[in-house]
Amino acid sequence: MWYMIYSEDVDNSLALRMQVRDQHITRLQVLKSEGRLMAAGPLPAIDSENPGDAGFTGSLLIVQFDSLEQAKEWADGDPYIAAGVYKNVTVKPFKKVLP
Repeated sequence: MWYMIYSEDVDNSLALRMQVRDQHITRLQVLKSEGRLMAAGPLPAIDSENPGDAGFTGSLLIVQFDSLEQAKEWADGDPYIAAGVYKNVTVKPFKKVLP
């Protein structure tokens, strides 16, 4: 099943994000290579694809796992959590309807 992982950043998280971004992306690349990544990306703090120093307010992922528990376990292992980037992470089942 597909799951939505919505993560909210702490304030002024850009420097923390940059410290472990490569580790974060590496985990996503594994899911992509396994065909289990539908979408992934950060949420800019301003209305711009490149927010610069304004940074980001969180991230959104749509990923496939066998269970909600597995999705939560995977989310809990994100390097952004260990680095203190995320203040809150929500994992919910997602049903793709379109396209």
